[in-house]
Amino acid sequence: MTYMINDGNKEFKNLDINAWDMLIECKDTLIKILETHTNQYEENGMERFNKDGWTNLTFKSGSIRRAHIDVVDARETKGLWMMHLCIFPSLSNPGPIYGFDVICGKNKVTGAFHDFSPLLLKDHPLTKWFCENAKWYEPSKKRELPEWALKIFSSGMIAAGNVTTQEEMNDICKLAEHNLDYYLRNINDYHSTADENDVKKAQNFYSLNQQKNPHTPKVMESLGLPQEDIKLFCRDNLFPVV
Repeated sequence: MTYMINDGNKEFKNLDINAWDMLIECKDTLIKILETHTNQYEENGMERFNKDGWTNLTFKSGSIRRAHIDVVDARETKGLWMMHLCIFPSLSNPGPIYGFDVICGKNKVTGAFHDFSPLLLKDHPLTKWFCENAKWYEPSKKRELPEWALKIFSSGMIAAGNVTTQEEMNDICKLAEHNLDYYLRNINDYHSTADENDVKKAQNFYSLNQQKNPHTPKVMESLGLPQEDIKLFCRDNLFPVV
């Protein structure tokens, strides 16, 4: 079966995809969008986690407190590739947190997760926009969310597994890219509209629940990263509290 995708007039076939190539292109596009709207900076302590096969970049702007993209390239050693992108608004901004995570082998994605996770307002305009505009995408296989995740993610949160077609891979990448650009273009509208202590409490609640995810260190271990680095990274750099 052949699928036609309405983006750049690309034609994809439902067979033997190379998910790595598609996701690496997606990663490059996400970084370009971040560079358009924010400024890259060197986060204290992050230099330890930039080495062969492991890249961590951080960005910020007037309305973004911290944007972090984390890529582990273990294609040659483990046959796996992982990307994590999480964006926290400034502490005076009650807007949602942008999140996108994906892990994949050569020909399929085992997990892809995407959300505009609400903080102070469960029906924040950006979260409502996300939920409405992501309805068109229906995962071929939905991933069940654990209790800790249900506490922090939106009702429209995307959790996909066993993605094996170029059509669905393209859908996931275009969602992440389009939504990142929309998020960064609009998050400033809510700058300085909330109490900093309230936002800090809500962002820390998000981070502390993310730290409960037992799969994160297991995945990083499966990618061949050192145990000591994993422990420090998950505690201090992946979802740090403020």
